Amino acid sequence: MEFSRRLAQGVLAAALFTLTAAAPAQHAQSERPFQFALQNGMQVLVIPDHRAPVITQMLWYRVGAVDDPPGISGLAHFFEHMMFRGTTSNPGDAFATTVARNGGEDNAFTTHDYTAFYEQIAKERLRVVMQLEADRIAHLDLSDANVRTERDVVMEERRMRVDNDPQSLLREQVQAALYMTHPYGRPVIGWPEEIRRIDRVAAQDFYAHHYAPNNAILVIAGDVTPDEVRKSAEAEYGKLPARELVPRWEFAQPPRMGETRLAVSRADVKVPLFFRTYRVASYTEGKPGEAEALETLAQALGGDSTATLYRELVVEKKLASDAGSSYDGYNRDSGEFSVYAIPRPGVSLEQLEKAVDDVIRGYVAAPASSGDLNRAKTQLIAAATYRKDNQYQMASTYGQALVIGLTIDDVDQWPDRIKAVQPEAVRQAAAHQLNRREAVTAYLTPASQSGASK
Repeated sequence: MEFSRRLAQGVLAAALFTLTAAAPAQHAQSERPFQFALQNGMQVLVIPDHRAPVITQMLWYRVGAVDDPPGISGLAHFFEHMMFRGTTSNPGDAFATTVARNGGEDNAFTTHDYTAFYEQIAKERLRVVMQLEADRIAHLDLSDANVRTERDVVMEERRMRVDNDPQSLLREQVQAALYMTHPYGRPVIGWPEEIRRIDRVAAQDFYAHHYAPNNAILVIAGDVTPDEVRKSAEAEYGKLPARELVPRWEFAQPPRMGETRLAVSRADVKVPLFFRTYRVASYTEGKPGEAEALETLAQALGGDSTATLYRELVVEKKLASDAGSSYDGYNRDSGEFSVYAIPRPGVSLEQLEKAVDDVIRGYVAAPASSGDLNRAKTQLIAAATYRKDNQYQMASTYGQALVIGLTIDDVDQWPDRIKAVQPEAVRQAAAHQLNRREAVTAYLTPASQSGASK
């Protein structure tokens, strides 16, 4: 689960995809991305895009919820908030005010693996947003008052986005059960009692050892040249000293001995939900082609209303009002494959789960039809093409890949790898990756339908 300062990243991405889908893909940038590094260790990626005199600046830090100290979950997400609390030169909300006064917009988001900040603004204002970002890398105001205020803001965000949302609470429980000892099992936003422990000392230590130029990747997409970006980056970011970083831990994930099942019943649940998440290979951990096969399987199985789950459970058998699947593979450690279904009135969750498993067994028993796989691959490749038509999406795609350890070539060659996915590879993914031993299955029901405790 990912939280931003103002919006969940998923909501933002969905809105941006809607905008991109309306844009003509034939005008995508023709120049290759260009990489270099500053002497202080900051990595820089330039993505020339000369269709409009605007730029997107993204600063990706290799720090996320996995780096939260024991007993203080939510510190990385809290710090995303703190970066907007101001500096001596730009106190209070001067950062956002300055960006807005120059005609731009800004935001940020945190995941388990990274924290990212971005601004979109006219190209001639590039130095302005660079100056602002460089200033808060070095001179953040970490006073007791600012820490207390932002801690209260995060607690309110948690109440709004998680504690008052039964599905968010369920997903949080599923994550905790799925990962056992791995920090992916801790919520990005943090557990409530641990958020309350965040103080100025913890914040100062986290800032000193994670928010450094040598722990960041700068991505600039827009109407610029690599030479222009290099000159500006050296002037604004190059003067920042490198810092000693806290080494990132490598976590071993113990094998699960059996499936975990959860039954959650709450008075605020409006409709029942069947939900299951499998721990699977990611793009960074999987063998060549495994992640692409999982990506294709997720799209064919439940990516939209043309996919098998929706077609069979909603349209044909009329057991569900909605059903789908998704794959999250862009992680430093393992990925996740999720399936869900919402039953129609009169259909039990047990009946619906059996129907979902029957569909999955069909993918295990025999390769999917060429029609289903070709449609899924076409949809995935089309989405990648549309992302090239939006500066934010371009910067996000490359930045996310680089910050988890992938390369530019991994991004550029992804459509060809999806094209190359064979039916048998998808069958193998369903047979071996969707392992119930590596899964958590959950039922969410209104309190009146179950004797389970709240």
